[in-house]
Amino acid sequence: MEEEIVNRVAKSPLITFDLEDFYPEGERRSIDMSQWLEQGFILREKEFRLALKNVDFKAYENTYVAINCSTEALLPAWASLLVTTHIQPFAKKVVLGSLQDLEQQIFEKIITQLDTTPFENKPVIIKGCSKRNIPAASFVSLIQKLQPHAKSLFYGEACSSVPLYKK
Repeated sequence: MEEEIVNRVAKSPLITFDLEDFYPEGERRSIDMSQWLEQGFILREKEFRLALKNVDFKAYENTYVAINCSTEALLPAWASLLVTTHIQPFAKKVVLGSLQDLEQQIFEKIITQLDTTPFENKPVIIKGCSKRNIPAASFVSLIQKLQPHAKSLFYGEACSSVPLYKK
């Protein structure tokens, strides 16, 4: 007599949470402020303002933008703020930092707004494999958000996960 194969994972109350499901579509772009530096380290206000007027910031429409400087130049605080005022009307989000910093801030907002009701007293597995560039720090934020609500937390896949927390 042949026994029926039972998928115990499918029948379990285990909830798989994949941050990739929340990944907002949109191009990620970086603006390097060094392009406006004279001799690679001097920022002259008059020339900088003129140069910004000649940039087509509409090219940043519906994008996520990271403003940074690839050199060791010390820039005045207002410089990145001025660039932001030009990009802000077009971009979905503007941050000061790297593309990785941009992703972290995008996910921080998503995690902060996450409804934890479906995870109350449930075992949750946080999917670790991703095709997207989800920062490791986002997983730390997600743990902090879910731990007070979940019965248990795991990391990985249902077939091979690492236990992280249990009430």
